[in-house]
Amino acid sequence: MGLQSLDATLSDLLLFRRALSSSINGVNKSKFIKALPSSTPRFSRLSIRCGVRFRPCIDIHKGKVKQIVGSTLRDSKEDGSTLVTNFESDKSAAEFANLYKEDGLTGGHVIMLGADPLSTAAAFEALHAYPGGLQVGGGINSGNCLSYIAEGATHVIVTSYVFNNGQMDLERLKDLVRVVGKKRLVLDLSCRKKEGRYAIVTDRWQKFSDVYLDKKVLEFLASYADEFLVHGVDVEGKKLGIDEELVALLGKHSPIPVTYAGGVTVMADLERIKVAGMGRVDVTVGSALDIFGGNLPYRQVVAWHAQPVRP
Repeated sequence: MGLQSLDATLSDLLLFRRALSSSINGVNKSKFIKALPSSTPRFSRLSIRCGVRFRPCIDIHKGKVKQIVGSTLRDSKEDGSTLVTNFESDKSAAEFANLYKEDGLTGGHVIMLGADPLSTAAAFEALHAYPGGLQVGGGINSGNCLSYIAEGATHVIVTSYVFNNGQMDLERLKDLVRVVGKKRLVLDLSCRKKEGRYAIVTDRWQKFSDVYLDKKVLEFLASYADEFLVHGVDVEGKKLGIDEELVALLGKHSPIPVTYAGGVTVMADLERIKVAGMGRVDVTVGSALDIFGGNLPYRQVVAWHAQPVRP
C-alpha cells in the first residue's frame, strides 16, 4: 500500500471513529455519515446505520384485537373449528395504537385477519389514533390501498394480491407501485420451509407459492418495495423460539429494511435476532408479550428497543 493510500485510509478511519463517538454521546449522526468520503469501506457505513428496532403489532380478527396462530387461519367459508387463538383483548385497536404512540414506537403493523367490515373499522380507528405511525395489511389491493393511506397509514402491506395462485403476479405488483408508490409499499414475504428452502406462502399462509427467498429474489423485489415483512410461519404464534436460519438469510441478503416475526419468547430471542441478522433485521413480537397474555414484559422490550445504537 502506498503512503497516499495509507493516509486516505487513516483519514477515513478517523472520521469513522468520530462518527461513532458522536453517536454514542447522543449527537445526531446523520451529518457524520454524509461526511464519510466515497472511499470509506462499505462495512464502516453499515456499522453506523445498523440498529434493531422493535416493531409493535395490532392483529385484528372480526373487529377484536387477537393473537392467533396464523397457520390455523382458514377462509371464512370454512367452519373455523381449527382456529387456534392465543389471546383476545378487551381493549380496542385504537387503545393499543395510543400505547405505541405514547412510547414513540413507529413502523408498527396493523394486520386485518379477515376482510370483514368490523376488522376494517377497527383498523381505521387504530390509524386515526396514531396517524403516521402505523402500517396496515390484510386484503390490500390496488383498488383500496390509497384509502388506508388517506386514513393515516404510512404504508400498505401486501402478500396474496401479488403472489396469486402460487405465482408472482408482476403486473399486479407494478400496478400497486403505480397507484401507491414504492415508498409506501411493504411486501409481506412470509414463508415456510419446503424441501429445505423458504417458500413464500399466501392465502392466510395455506398455499405455497413457487417463489423462494434468496438473494436474487430479495434484490428483485426490493426495487418495488420500501420494506419487507417476513413471518417465520413454521414458528409464528407458537412461542417455540425464533427461526435463526431465516433471520440470518434476511440479514445477509435483504437490501432494504426488513422485519422478522415469529417465535420470540424471551428477551434472549431479541438478542439472537440482533446477532443472526447482523444488526439489520427489525423484530415484531406478538403472543409472548404480557399485553397479549404472554410472559414477556412489554416495558422490558420497549426499554431494549430504546438502547443506544451500537456498531
